[in-house]
Amino acid sequence: MLTITRALYDRIVAHAREDHPDEACGVVAGPEGSGRPERFIPMLNAARSPTFYEFDSGDLLKLYRELDDNDEELVVIYHSHTATEAYPSRTDVSYAGEPGAHYVLVSTADTDGAGPFQFRSFRIVDGEITEEDVRVVDAY
Repeated sequence: MLTITRALYDRIVAHAREDHPDEACGVVAGPEGSGRPERFIPMLNAARSPTFYEFDSGDLLKLYRELDDNDEELVVIYHSHTATEAYPSRTDVSYAGEPGAHYVLVSTADTDGAGPFQFRSFRIVDGEITEEDVRVVDAY
């Protein structure tokens, strides 16, 4: 299960809406070994595409150095889908290289009649996709 604060949830959704019609992407870091998402880090979609996202390689290198310096790890890796449901694509699965991370997808398309977006979380390990519950809390 992904437990995330309302503030972080709202920031991820806001980023997805702001970057629409392009896919938004970013991460939420947390203290190493805690599994607790704390620090919101929006990233630039270097692909600037409505159907694909890619972290800028320079930004990614800087991010990993920063995480290392702060004894943090990637807890959430998120991106948006602009025209499809919030479910990992084959490309998403092929790029999922952090087995301990929660992969959050936000759809900015109303694909299920439930409203203007979906927020779903998955674990992706060795190509296997497992959806997990999301619990939104006021604070940890």
